[in-house]
Amino acid sequence: MSERGCVHVVGAGLAGLAACVALAGAGRRVALYETGQHAGGRCRSFFDSELGCRIDNGNHLLLAGNRAALDYLGRIDALGTFEGPGEPAIGFADFTTGERWTLRPNAGRLPWWVLSRPRRVPGTRARDYLGALRLARAPEDATVAEMLGSDSVLYRRLWEPLAVAALNTAADQGSARLFWRILVETLGNGGTACRPLIPREGLSESFVDPALAWLRGRGAEIRFGARLRSLAFGSDRVTGLSFDDAALPLGEADEVVLAVPAPVAARLVPGLVVPDDYAPIVNAHFRCAAPAGAAPFAGIVGGTAEWVFRKPGVVSVTVSAADRLVDRTAGELIELLWRDVAKLYDFSDSPVPPARIVKERRATFRATPDQVRRLPGSATRWANLRVAGDYVETGLPATIEGAIRSGFAAAAVLLRSGDATPAAMPDHRSETPAMSQTSTDYQRALS
Repeated sequence: MSERGCVHVVGAGLAGLAACVALAGAGRRVALYETGQHAGGRCRSFFDSELGCRIDNGNHLLLAGNRAALDYLGRIDALGTFEGPGEPAIGFADFTTGERWTLRPNAGRLPWWVLSRPRRVPGTRARDYLGALRLARAPEDATVAEMLGSDSVLYRRLWEPLAVAALNTAADQGSARLFWRILVETLGNGGTACRPLIPREGLSESFVDPALAWLRGRGAEIRFGARLRSLAFGSDRVTGLSFDDAALPLGEADEVVLAVPAPVAARLVPGLVVPDDYAPIVNAHFRCAAPAGAAPFAGIVGGTAEWVFRKPGVVSVTVSAADRLVDRTAGELIELLWRDVAKLYDFSDSPVPPARIVKERRATFRATPDQVRRLPGSATRWANLRVAGDYVETGLPATIEGAIRSGFAAAAVLLRSGDATPAAMPDHRSETPAMSQTSTDYQRALS
């Protein structure tokens, strides 16, 4: 093992954790470095002293069709930490009209559910859904609104809410091509792929803590409070890592996976082009219980809140592409968002419960066509350096699935170059042409 060198993974978000899990699982020696005192990046839980309970930093949705994420969870023995409904069902409430409905895709890939009025969006016809196929032929510069039209009931009640949530970008700015890839991997794979999976406790307890325990059990070195200041470069290799407290020279067989945020990666790696426009997300956490029998999450049309999540003892709200809200005070946001929660759950006579607002001003890259063109691949011009993160080209926007997929892709290339057995990597190839360009690393290594 020592003859093959050590893989130094910088950044303990999901991309870095996924790379470590894949590498350690294949027998590689791994060292993981994280600037902060916790792992998980944006996907983590913490104890909020104001609310007196643990909450998730953000509301990240895992679907049964997120194959890379499920492979990752399976490898760290964390699949049992999730629960979810037995069938795909997404509840919606339109506060403009007062209507409520549940979208119920059928399990198989042939979408006969659009023929059933009770299963589809009220006010839509089966042929309306065929318009989504225009996304498959979208020009590179096309936006979701341009390809789907913004004046239909289906757009307002389904396509726009899904696009904003998936891309963290307004639908009139978001990449049509990128949204098509999301639809292909979700609704395009049938309702079974759309079944939500909810952590029983929290994001850290499912995605992070089991991974750290798994890695430690396999001898991985994990260092928190290790801020990488610079990389030392030779003609074709990274020759050293310089942390705040020490410089670490690299041997000829050592390799590096840089799984840090995009701006940090651009500062550390000469010539690396990354997205430079970011969109905010606003989350609200209310210390109260949802009504008995409430769905795990629900979408709101025509309100301030967009998605409401039911969690143990907490109701959480997410607003994506929240430019219009991010500069409002916490008090204003609590009032606005609680108004929608109360309307959704018929809490009209209930006082506003204790609440916490979490603003992520630079949550993810803004998934416009211009920004999508700036997504880097995993490869660099240095043979022993790969990059990973939710901003790396995987065919997906900045999601849990995309971050994990990027970590697996980086690991796959390092394992291939080290003559690792291909079977050591999990098979999470998409059954559809959803990934493009530099996700080739990911596909080639698993083929």
